[in-house]
Amino acid sequence: MNAQADVQAVVFNLGGETFALPVGNVRAIMDHREAFRMPQGPEWLLGLIEVRGEAIPMVDLRVRLGLPAAAIGATTRILVVDVPMEHRTLALGLVVDRVLDVASFAAGAVETTPDIGVRWRSEYIEGVVRRQDGFVVLLAAAHIFSAEDGVLAQAHLDRAA
Repeated sequence: MNAQADVQAVVFNLGGETFALPVGNVRAIMDHREAFRMPQGPEWLLGLIEVRGEAIPMVDLRVRLGLPAAAIGATTRILVVDVPMEHRTLALGLVVDRVLDVASFAAGAVETTPDIGVRWRSEYIEGVVRRQDGFVVLLAAAHIFSAEDGVLAQAHLDRAA
């Protein structure tokens, strides 16, 4: 018997690929809205949005993962997530194409991904899960948005000012 707990995750689409983030990191799922642009930010940093009185950096997750940007559609959503960092938790709004569901994956069903030159950096991926309709890539948000990322740190400083 496997003593590991099942993985509860929010499953979503980006550019025809299926991804997931742990439910424990997802604060809210919101309809898309425009962000307050920040000058001189990278292409993936869309600006700031207000969520329950808090200014949160909004990120185009497609672009951050190296996928082409896409037009905003009726199914575009913002996942408000808490990303654990070294000394704090970073709140971000991640723009995704479509939220599919909240799923439970058996811990034993999560497979590691070999570092064989896949499309995304291996440290961005926690693992993959097979489903009837293909694979779900479990993202490691703390590695996608690392503590070394001065852009996000600066966005948090700017919003506090």
